[in-house]
Amino acid sequence: MKVHFGAGGWVQWPDYEDFSIEFMKLLGMAQEGGSLISECFLAAGRIDPSDGGESWYREWTRMAEANNARANASLEQGHVLTAQSNWLRAINYYQASAFAFDIADERQQAAIEAMRTCARRYISHLTPAGEIVAIPWLEGHTFEGYFLPAAATGRSPAVICMGDPGHRKEEYLFKVARYARERGMSLLAVDLFGSDASAKFEDVVGRPDLETSISHVMDYLATRDDIDEHRIGILGDGAGSSFVARGVALDNRFAAAVCDGGIWDMQERAFLMDRFPSGNSGNAGPGGVRFGRKFRCPILITLGAEGWLESDHATSLFERLKVDQSDISLKIFEGSETAAAQGHSDNPTLANEFIFDWMADRLKVATN
Repeated sequence: MKVHFGAGGWVQWPDYEDFSIEFMKLLGMAQEGGSLISECFLAAGRIDPSDGGESWYREWTRMAEANNARANASLEQGHVLTAQSNWLRAINYYQASAFAFDIADERQQAAIEAMRTCARRYISHLTPAGEIVAIPWLEGHTFEGYFLPAAATGRSPAVICMGDPGHRKEEYLFKVARYARERGMSLLAVDLFGSDASAKFEDVVGRPDLETSISHVMDYLATRDDIDEHRIGILGDGAGSSFVARGVALDNRFAAAVCDGGIWDMQERAFLMDRFPSGNSGNAGPGGVRFGRKFRCPILITLGAEGWLESDHATSLFERLKVDQSDISLKIFEGSETAAAQGHSDNPTLANEFIFDWMADRLKVATN
């Protein structure tokens, strides 16, 4: 196989950037248990990105089904750990297979349903077992979440994981769950899609009040008798997680938050001001952040130096945020240490270790 190197490093298909980025994400998840490098390259060798995604869908579906079948066979033989690892890989492969198609496409719907089935099987065989929970938000739109309790008895600290619009909660099962559980924290993975897989996602994500969803998720956790309501943090994953930051700013119950801190909102406002110098660029508040309230808890922002936002610009935006937010930190992962790609996709492990250590310190979790 010919290896290509571009400005951002190794590239699988130089003429097909979107497919190459998705493939790099799949490779990065190998160290988190979401894929196997040999399986990734086996599938990639059979993919022709010029066919509009047909071979991409076919090969990742094939790989997902192989792992799902292996998981089910292992479970029948009593090998639960092997079944779990195969379900995690199947989840990731099913999700990847649907990448090239619209949400209404039957192929994406089939992949998502298969992925959700694997996720349910996975969490049901954890010790202690995970739960599928329903969290009401809008009329006719209820969130579905995966709650993974901490191993210790009594009230535990908890972390909410919620990605930007388009992220699926299932990916947190292999991406971050172990970091929370190893540090004695319960985890609640939620997404914006709702419990009905066929619900119109566009109608929800287009709402101007996405941030109100955050308090509803917090409301749910605060009612659980196995959660310490004073030690709840949130991880807003993805470049578009400013809605999480806005939600945290409106709810003073959070003990810690990892999100973009409003940098996406600030960047968007700066762009609009350049386009419309009259200043008619939306309802942003002081400092260009559409919050209206200050953060009441410690905030961590992590960025990759080789991501969509240049480090110098990110630092400048951060300094503006810091004027009114005393307990806010910025960690930029440089190319020399990896985790420097957008979303830390080149080395998610390094970023997750940093993030969950920071979270454990703020939630006062005793770690060995």
